[in-house]
Amino acid sequence: MSATLLALAAIALWATLASLGTALSHLPPFLLTGLALIIGSIPSWPLVLRDRSAWNVPPRTLALGIYGLFGFHFLLFIALRHAPPVEANLVNYLWPLFMVVLAPALLPGLSLRPLHLVAALLGFTGAAIAILGAREGAASVPGASAWGFLPALGSAFIWASYSLWTKRVPAFPTSAIGLFGVVSGVLSLACHALLETSVVLSVQDWLLVALCGLGPLGAAFFVWDMALKRGDARQIGILSYLTPLGSTALLLAVTGRPLTWSIGLAAGLIISAAVMGTRAR
Repeated sequence: MSATLLALAAIALWATLASLGTALSHLPPFLLTGLALIIGSIPSWPLVLRDRSAWNVPPRTLALGIYGLFGFHFLLFIALRHAPPVEANLVNYLWPLFMVVLAPALLPGLSLRPLHLVAALLGFTGAAIAILGAREGAASVPGASAWGFLPALGSAFIWASYSLWTKRVPAFPTSAIGLFGVVSGVLSLACHALLETSVVLSVQDWLLVALCGLGPLGAAFFVWDMALKRGDARQIGILSYLTPLGSTALLLAVTGRPLTWSIGLAAGLIISAAVMGTRAR
């Protein structure tokens, strides 16, 4: 399979994450994150049984994987239950902008040009419009509040920095992502046992958790890694800007909210800024 098709497969899976997270918002976030990440690691288990070196990575690489997978998803699930989900999802998709702005600081040999700054300004303008537009949706979302956008912003920063820092650690096999998921999942379940109230999952809950784990928290990471290893990372990166568009459209359909001018404008600004940022060399 070509790198482009692999990347598009990952993007399609990631577009379902916000909707699934919203449907499972009644579950404790540590529990949801832990179960989904462990389930998502299942595709790599047969590889480890045949060859234990499939999960053999340095401690630094493992720590980075935990930071990326555990940190990103936990903050995203927190955001989706404490802020209007559509707007929180848009703020979370500032991560492509963060990748552009943070690249000179985290990767040697890169510089920040004026076009990068313009792109960043457009992206943050879009986020501001999304937050202001949340006022009209907050009344229909129990417990929605402005502070819920902070974890959405944090999740965007974590995913951008994780993606950049993977270029500064020794190359690792795609199967090692399963290890990242297992360790992050166990850590999440430990936090659930210590900090959260236990709940009983219904059959529907288990089905949705399984979909979340095998899709956006599992297979998506494997195929995305394979795409990056086979193709041009710059071209694949541009494709990633299809994710917020697909994710927001699906979330609107699931939540039954109409496409208001503020949501549409925010999405357009964020996507335009991200594309502009990748074209600045």
